[in-house]
Amino acid sequence: MDQKVLVLNGDYTAITLCSVQKAFVLLFLDKAEMIAKSDHGALRTISHSYPKPSIIRLQRYVRVPYKGIALSRHNVMKRDHFECQYCGSTKNLTLDHVLPRSRGGESSWSNLLTACARCNHAKGHRTPEEAGLVIRQKPKKPTLAGFLRLSAGSIDQNWHAYLN
Repeated sequence: MDQKVLVLNGDYTAITLCSVQKAFVLLFLDKAEMIAKSDHGALRTISHSYPKPSIIRLQRYVRVPYKGIALSRHNVMKRDHFECQYCGSTKNLTLDHVLPRSRGGESSWSNLLTACARCNHAKGHRTPEEAGLVIRQKPKKPTLAGFLRLSAGSIDQNWHAYLN
């Protein structure tokens, strides 16, 4: 029951992920309709069996004020797949400013990346080029669809059309 369900707005745009239980309640109260069923089992009561939802669409359009993905340590590491962006290590991870703060670098999606303690210490207060380090993936702000894809863990085949 720890599966996630993709929630679409009234205009079929992806807005969030929710639990199977929450999706079932929305369906049962006619606040949403099922777009796709999950291949992984069913929800059972004493007398009925219901298909498990994979994608639901809200009956009414909900205006969602999109403020973007919050810049946090966990979200930066999630974007970088919890790997050092210099060597690929997954141990002793820290955040690194590409342009060091001592040189006017700010904390932003495009200036922060995940680095292991060893690479971060070797870089010091220099830029990656000055330290002889190569960035594996240029840091950038994630999109909502991309971040939902990362948050879901395993992605249902049906979701691809709505997350691209």
